[in-house]
Amino acid sequence: MLKYVNHDIVFSEFPDEVTLAVNLSLCPNGCLGCHSSYLQGDVGEELTETRLLALVDGYLGAVTCVGLMGGDNDPVAVRHLCRRLKQLYGPALRTGWYSGRSRLPAGFSGAALSEAFDYVKLGPYRRQLGPLSSSGTNQRLYRVQPDGSMEDITARFWRH
Repeated sequence: MLKYVNHDIVFSEFPDEVTLAVNLSLCPNGCLGCHSSYLQGDVGEELTETRLLALVDGYLGAVTCVGLMGGDNDPVAVRHLCRRLKQLYGPALRTGWYSGRSRLPAGFSGAALSEAFDYVKLGPYRRQLGPLSSSGTNQRLYRVQPDGSMEDITARFWRH
């Protein structure tokens, strides 16, 4: 089960996108220095397909992407919700997932990946390595290609 705490319109989570970012709780990763440690708890309300579609419908035309921020406690549910968004809204609305996992779960490859996601961020936050905007980060943001391969676009966050 997924639970969400809040949502916001953001401009920097996915390059060139105006994103409806939905913050999910029940995070099992426990990253030291996490800027949203409250999301590790059992807080918020259940994020059902009906609830997510209502959120998205309220922002249609204003956003180009929906990002689920977290959800590592139930990645299959994350994939299902994002796949559903892509089925309903097509290429006009991209989807992304911010995961604190080091790698994708089993079965998240090829068509199963590209049918659900346009972007995937992987990697736990490690204070000494910094966030995505640090060139020394361990975290990576990928653009998912139609064949399910992943293009590393992390450097788009680095200031040159």
